[in-house]
Amino acid sequence: MQALVFEDSLARIVATKALAQLTPRAFTGPLAPIRLREIAEPRLPAPDWALLRTQVCGICGSDAKQVFLNGSVDNPMTGMISFPQVLGHEVVATVERPGPGAPLTRGARVVLNPWLSCATRGLPLCAWCERGELALCTSFRRGTLAPGLHHGTSSAATGGFAALLAAHASQCIAIPDDVSDEQAVLADPFSVALHAVLHSPPPEGGLALVYGCGTLGLCAIAALRALFPSVRVIAVARFAHQRALAEKLGAARVLAHRPEREIIAAIAQETGAEEVAPWRGLAMPLGGVDVVYDTVGAPRTVEVGVRVVRSRGRISVTGVEKPARFEWTPLYFKEIALVGSNAFGFETIGGRRQHAFAWYFELVQRGLDVTPIVTHRFRLAEYRRAFAAAHDQAASGAVKILFDFHAAP
Repeated sequence: MQALVFEDSLARIVATKALAQLTPRAFTGPLAPIRLREIAEPRLPAPDWALLRTQVCGICGSDAKQVFLNGSVDNPMTGMISFPQVLGHEVVATVERPGPGAPLTRGARVVLNPWLSCATRGLPLCAWCERGELALCTSFRRGTLAPGLHHGTSSAATGGFAALLAAHASQCIAIPDDVSDEQAVLADPFSVALHAVLHSPPPEGGLALVYGCGTLGLCAIAALRALFPSVRVIAVARFAHQRALAEKLGAARVLAHRPEREIIAAIAQETGAEEVAPWRGLAMPLGGVDVVYDTVGAPRTVEVGVRVVRSRGRISVTGVEKPARFEWTPLYFKEIALVGSNAFGFETIGGRRQHAFAWYFELVQRGLDVTPIVTHRFRLAEYRRAFAAAHDQAASGAVKILFDFHAAP
């Protein structure tokens, strides 16, 4: 079968980085680490696994960052992956062939819970998995599978950038009949945003800032409007099409991402806070928003966040960019809680606890619609066009890009 395969080839990485100085097309060119190749169909590692047929697969920001070679070699998560990789973990599929120990029905529609935690590895559950915090599992390097955090990052658990993939039965979450494939494929990114909102909830009638209006930021706006309707949401968007979607999904006000001093001035105006100007650089309001959901995670966005959040406010960081120095004095001065938010697991709302995907499906059935963020669909063979759209979002208007296996050749 054909699959998009990413190889850990130093020669290809060096060549691609050099050529990318001339054209971004090099990231998917003939010398790139990612190529469309013929590979064998995946095998089932254990009887409680199933073979799935991909219907739709989203391109996650982490997939794009890897293809664009945007990462650091000292990132500790590089010690928890293995190659070669077939990327793609935002997967809607049908059950092609369940293993003898997998209680699944052939032809059933499922969405993939991609985490390769203890159960998938044939191990007793660690303390985090016992609690349903699957993304915090301590066994990503152990068990019957090669190292990998989730599908697409392990050589033994290929992802959805291929027609077929294998998954543990516990990873196959049934899709309700009244939820479309297009809605279901957004379960993963929405759940990432939902986890951040639930673990750093805004106060009743409070003010929240969503920094970044890509997929995660737009889902965070939608989650806030659905669960905390009394909260006023301000968003920071980079592109005009993001601004329009942020307003459509419920942001009360959308600010441009540059210049940062105008973001700070706008927050000061919203909250009636006095701005304190340093000898040089950005001002700091003596007050600010209650919670910042930073879906970019760049040094500059974190720096703006610690300036515009109120004293004893909270900043939840879901985005991941390369680290660099930033002025973080407000962190201690305002006694700010700066927390990371990693993916999703089982979440509690109103005293009920269930998987984040189940919450997403409930919200969809109540009227939640985040499908406007789906802007592009491509066949797998058109992967170069897909990643070109992801690379130049200003020109393409891209937010969520899908590989659609329904599409005609």
